[in-house]
Amino acid sequence: MSTVFEGYERQYCEISASLSRKCTGAAALDGEQKKQKVSEIKSGMEDAENLIRKMDLEARSLQPSVKAGLLAKLREYKSDLNNLKSEVKRITTPNGKNTSREELLESGLADTLAVSADQRGRLLMSTDRLNNSSERIKESRRTMLETEELGVSILQDLHQQRQSLLHAHNTLHGVDDNIGKSKKVLTAMSRRMDKNKWIIGGIIITLVLAILLILYFKLAH
Repeated sequence: MSTVFEGYERQYCEISASLSRKCTGAAALDGEQKKQKVSEIKSGMEDAENLIRKMDLEARSLQPSVKAGLLAKLREYKSDLNNLKSEVKRITTPNGKNTSREELLESGLADTLAVSADQRGRLLMSTDRLNNSSERIKESRRTMLETEELGVSILQDLHQQRQSLLHAHNTLHGVDDNIGKSKKVLTAMSRRMDKNKWIIGGIIITLVLAILLILYFKLAH
């Protein structure tokens, strides 16, 4: 539901109810008083028509799912306005037979009251719908704010977790570097140990040969 449309709708309902009361009162007047009342009614009609146009533009600018419902309501308001125009026309149309005030009231007052009662009923229903819509909008706004706060909290938690992961990644990267260096050191040490083994083995063999030569010479003499 559009809050702009609701604002126009509320204004139209108030104007329509006021025009309906003025039409009922104007039917019982004559002379200058009637002319003045009809002038007020026509001015109100112009305001009502402007609101109808604004509601039409606002409804057509919305999404199709929302627009369809608003245009249906708008058709009701247009029909209501046409009924008011017909009533004003009936009130302002001169009677060819110069019907007296009492005859005019007898012929038209019952219909006027029926139309007015029907209009009031529709306007009351529209007002109730507006109130319900306003409450739903308020509840939706509260839910939206709560959801927004929850979203902000989740984003903050995710940011903290991201920072922790980045720190852990940097730590692991440093560990990998240290492991790489340690591997190089161990490889170098292993090579040195293998080289030392060959050197020590050569020395031992040389000593054994020297001892054997010495023993041989002693035994020979």
